[in-house]
Amino acid sequence: MVEKVQQTLRDSAFARWGALSAVSITMFCAYFFNDVMAPLKPMLEQELLWNSMEYGFFTSAYGWFNVIFLMLIFGGIILDKMGVRFTGTLSCLLMVAGCAIKYYAISSISPMAGEIFGFRTHVMIASLGYAVFGVGAEIMGITVSKVIVRWFTGHELALAMGMQVAIARLGSMLVMWITVPVAVHFGSISFPLLISLIGLCIGFMAFMVYGVMEKTLDKQIGDDAEPEEPFKMSDIKEIMMNPGFWLIAILCLLFYSAVFPFMKYANDLMINKYGVAAESAGFITGLLPLGTLFLTPTFGGIYDKFGKGATIMIVGAVLLIVVHLLFALPILNYWWFATIIMIVLGIAFSLVPSAMWPSVAKIIPQRQLGTAYALIFWVQNIGLAGVPALIGYVLERYGKLDATDGGPAYDYTAPMIIFTMFGVAALIVAITLKSVNAKKGYGLEQPNMK
Repeated sequence: MVEKVQQTLRDSAFARWGALSAVSITMFCAYFFNDVMAPLKPMLEQELLWNSMEYGFFTSAYGWFNVIFLMLIFGGIILDKMGVRFTGTLSCLLMVAGCAIKYYAISSISPMAGEIFGFRTHVMIASLGYAVFGVGAEIMGITVSKVIVRWFTGHELALAMGMQVAIARLGSMLVMWITVPVAVHFGSISFPLLISLIGLCIGFMAFMVYGVMEKTLDKQIGDDAEPEEPFKMSDIKEIMMNPGFWLIAILCLLFYSAVFPFMKYANDLMINKYGVAAESAGFITGLLPLGTLFLTPTFGGIYDKFGKGATIMIVGAVLLIVVHLLFALPILNYWWFATIIMIVLGIAFSLVPSAMWPSVAKIIPQRQLGTAYALIFWVQNIGLAGVPALIGYVLERYGKLDATDGGPAYDYTAPMIIFTMFGVAALIVAITLKSVNAKKGYGLEQPNMK
């Protein structure tokens, strides 16, 4: 029996981590493109005459198709029915196509006269490309989550998830650091998008490498048709009747609504509140994903060995509240203070995901994981689709300042209070999750490694 187990790839540490490396490269490239426009907000306003409402509309486009047309839920069903290789390949193609559309829109401003639904044509086309990319990126996210569960269950599950998240956010860090200098050096606001397009093609090739490993594993364990039990539509009802699922989903919605939309405006916050130069702002905001590079795997390893998953999520929510409240208060408007706060946010951003995503595998059976992750990501995308537009509206309507004297263009107090409220709500849900876990026996406070 022991000899038979050792013959499978996933029981080889080298193969497990090799598979993780391949899919992590794909997610690195996806995160790079996802955040490429965030450092460019001031340049978009100066060169293309965008305002905060247009920027918020564009940023919200990421979740359009996922939320309105339920593409994420369909993606989860496809994942459980068709398997990882098919779903991942489809996701990569959508990401490349969306990036190409967005690059075309930003690099071809002059021929695009007129308006579509009240928005300038190039804004609408760029938003459409971002929406297509969003479908591919989110489905790839649930695909990679299922990949990790399949290869690391019974091993370093939380550590592996933490490593994948850390490598992906390294893409966010890199894009924050280099986007503005690259755009300035080449004299083109669209050049960073071209780099992103090339990167996504590389990510596609990395996933093809993983596909070969997946196929080999399928042959070894005789599991060509994923999952082991056929998926049924009734499984959706079963998932949605699980209180643990809803608490994780709502926590995900609230936590990420306070982080990802914030990242889209973080560079602009550094410029307007803390007086940081546009070329340097990305180095401060890039500290957030840099911190997660080391801390997410660390906290995941702690969860693997010692448990306390629900407690870890509570601590992360508390830190989230503290950070956004400090950003909202009119105190210590210095770059060094902003740097310290951003580092603390990086700790919060490491704590919650390192415990939240592995916890799903304790609450939901593996045959339903693809659909469960898809439903959670769908709930999360409600925030990703609505909150950036809300922040853009609030900035344009209530935060716009007279910058004719060279002062700040926006007051970010109201947006930061909104983000703080998301943190408070996330804390309430995390505490509730810990209470429900004690009653239902999900095992969230127990170690993952056995």
